[in-house]
Amino acid sequence: MRLFAAVLPPVDVVEELGAVVDRLPAGGGLRWTGRAGWHLTLAFYGDVPEATVPELAERLARAAARTGTFAIGLRGGGHFGGRFLWAGVAGETAALSRLAERARAAGRKAGIEGEHRRYRPHLTLARAGDPYDFGPHLTALDTFTGTPWTVAELALVRSNLPTSGVPGERPRYEKVGGWPLAGAR
Repeated sequence: MRLFAAVLPPVDVVEELGAVVDRLPAGGGLRWTGRAGWHLTLAFYGDVPEATVPELAERLARAAARTGTFAIGLRGGGHFGGRFLWAGVAGETAALSRLAERARAAGRKAGIEGEHRRYRPHLTLARAGDPYDFGPHLTALDTFTGTPWTVAELALVRSNLPTSGVPGERPRYEKVGGWPLAGAR
């Protein structure tokens, strides 16, 4: 199964960002991510054998227990190579980066190779097949400052890729586990 570790924003934060995204220019070959799947990826594990999941879960539980709660919020936006539009993250980003490193380490210790990129916290909003001029989108996102929230859980999420072949179909995300951070109620 395709898995990743993530922080899932609360519903009110998703709605707040959604109100801004609804006003962004659409079309032009952009594939928008669905609000139900908005998340901050910490570690992408890829295809993980079913037999490995219990050990990964145990190691993620330990990573969560070693990480205290922290406050972040969504702010501004940017893009990666003209292909991915995203909302940025502000607040205790050093704590978020530590949690991401612990989630990557949990995967490595469970025998999962995963991806090895420098961690850059973001929430993906849209993808483009070809390089895209996100200028108007970035202008609109530039002034966005979302309500901060306390991150209190590390989630393990399954990514179910589209199988129907229907254009515009999106991946579906399913939370398969969650562990409270230290100090979370």
